[in-house]
Amino acid sequence: MFTDTNTQTSIHHAASSSTAIHSNIYDLDKAISRAQNKLLSLQDERGYWVFELEADCTIPSEYIMMMHYIGEIDIDLQAKIANYLRTHQVEDGGFPLFTGGAGDISCSVKVYFALKMAGDSPEDAHMIRLRSFILGQGGAAKANVFTRIALAIFEQLPWRAVPYIPVEIMLLPKWFPFHLDKVSYWSRAVMVPLFILCTLKAKAKNPNQVNILELFVVHPDQEQNYFAKDTLLKKVFLGLDKLGLMTEPLIPKAMRALAIKKAKDWIVERLNGEDGLGCIFPAMVNAYEVLLLLGVPADDEQVVTARKAIDKLLVIKDNEAYCQPCVSPVWDTGLSLLALQEAEKAGFIDSRNHAYGWLKSVQLSDEPGDWRIVKPELPGGGWAFQYANPHYPDVDDTAVVAFAMACADLPGLEESTYRASQWIAGMQSSNGGYGAFDIDNNHYYLNQIPFADHGALLDDPTADVTARCIMLLAKLVDKHAHYQPVIDRAVEYLRGEQEADGSWFGRWGTNYIYGTWSVLLGLEQTQLPKTDPLFTKAAAYLKSKQRGDGGWGEDNFTYHDKSFSGKYRNSTCFQTAWALLGLMAAGEAHSAEVKAGIGFLLRSQQQDGIWNDPGFTAPGFPRVFYLKYHGYDKFFPLWALARYRNELNKA
Repeated sequence: MFTDTNTQTSIHHAASSSTAIHSNIYDLDKAISRAQNKLLSLQDERGYWVFELEADCTIPSEYIMMMHYIGEIDIDLQAKIANYLRTHQVEDGGFPLFTGGAGDISCSVKVYFALKMAGDSPEDAHMIRLRSFILGQGGAAKANVFTRIALAIFEQLPWRAVPYIPVEIMLLPKWFPFHLDKVSYWSRAVMVPLFILCTLKAKAKNPNQVNILELFVVHPDQEQNYFAKDTLLKKVFLGLDKLGLMTEPLIPKAMRALAIKKAKDWIVERLNGEDGLGCIFPAMVNAYEVLLLLGVPADDEQVVTARKAIDKLLVIKDNEAYCQPCVSPVWDTGLSLLALQEAEKAGFIDSRNHAYGWLKSVQLSDEPGDWRIVKPELPGGGWAFQYANPHYPDVDDTAVVAFAMACADLPGLEESTYRASQWIAGMQSSNGGYGAFDIDNNHYYLNQIPFADHGALLDDPTADVTARCIMLLAKLVDKHAHYQPVIDRAVEYLRGEQEADGSWFGRWGTNYIYGTWSVLLGLEQTQLPKTDPLFTKAAAYLKSKQRGDGGWGEDNFTYHDKSFSGKYRNSTCFQTAWALLGLMAAGEAHSAEVKAGIGFLLRSQQQDGIWNDPGFTAPGFPRVFYLKYHGYDKFFPLWALARYRNELNKA
């Protein structure tokens, strides 16, 4: 599947070539200048940076399905989304979860349904290929739980094909094996509206009565194998699921009404204006449909605002359109600032002050975030990933933004930095690591319940988030000595998480290159010597994965098969930047590998100052949902080039 072109000879040749290119053709300063000028030109007038965030074809398909659910279809928009969808079909006939991936049955089923809704004939060549792929995978009955719920709502399969998730779950006590507080923020935000939709057995209007019975190997009414039974625990949970269905008629009406009210109140409290429930598309759509299902008028302010939140995620172009899963202004702004500050520490004062002013305006404080369930006494101070998401500040974003502030050498940032670092210090899990939004969100047995076939129910600690928390706290520990025990526990967590080959798993970026870069940048801020195996083994891993062209690249297939760690069809600019930044953090700035990597970036830069990598190299949820950050080719290579120049200037 992949070709490994790396040899030590080719790396040294690339290093030699890049040195010649550096000195005679490509000027490092000019490359940095082009990149920083381009990045500065993309700053919003309100101070932040935000770039498109693209997912696979599932979400654009769901947008079309949403229009058919409510019976209000924008024909022109639907046509543009259909144009976008058709361009992403792959050789096997299906639709993949990431660039270069094989077709995925769940994504493919939704795309087929959406295209048929948009008017594509089942006899069109692309639809025949798509149908053949789906049937070859066992048919639509083999799609994941979220897809089967959507099909049940559209009356394409019976409700027994989906897990029993009654709204009465809202009334369960905290000691019960399943409770909302035991799953991740994204699971809570998606599940609570689904409780209502599934309990009341919502029915889509489906005005054109589109059906996809041709996608089932066995008629949906006769299908018996909707749920996996490959572990004893799954069999137990499936038995409990069936028991719940049998006893549902015994649930008192008053109890059901109370549970629906509690679920609705939970949703309404978190509707979050035009930023939407959880700021994530699936939760936002579910909430919108729930409000309509419960009889809230379509012109009610809550319903109108909920729909605006969804539509703000659309990216509409001349001939095609797609829907983003969410938006990333805080993340994009923090990383842009770090790149610009590396490029010119005392420069871009007005732009940086403008950006930091915006960041300060959206820093959270005393809002009733869900993280307070575990730490009610911990003062707020974090940032969300999006424009506004007060119930769910993001640990990773907070660490990045506060670290940028701590490195900025600008006035007026100390209080924000301190509040953020205090919050970060308090969000540490008991094993020393950090999750993205929650503390000790590690009830792993819940991944065996029928609803959790996507395997992304929890927000357990990860190496990449933990590393950025270390990066921030270690930067500030001289002034705040009480952070040292927190740092020490986090370092020991990372020591235990290091793979045998020296790498770290990357939860929020692809994959071992991303995880290793993240950890090395965090450890660089500590007093740990560069001779420690955490550094030396990681540097050796990165060097071993360099390609013959001097770059690095890694495929999302690594989340499915670890043996592909560090391998890809081609080098990518931002994974090359990650590897270079990691190596320089490990003290390898003057190595042949770093010189070769810099040469790759210089040769790959476009005249407009950016690099334009097409691939999806970030997981929303490994093995289930992947992302393309359109800003990664704009700030990460700039950061790496500038860091390299700064290292050369130290010599």
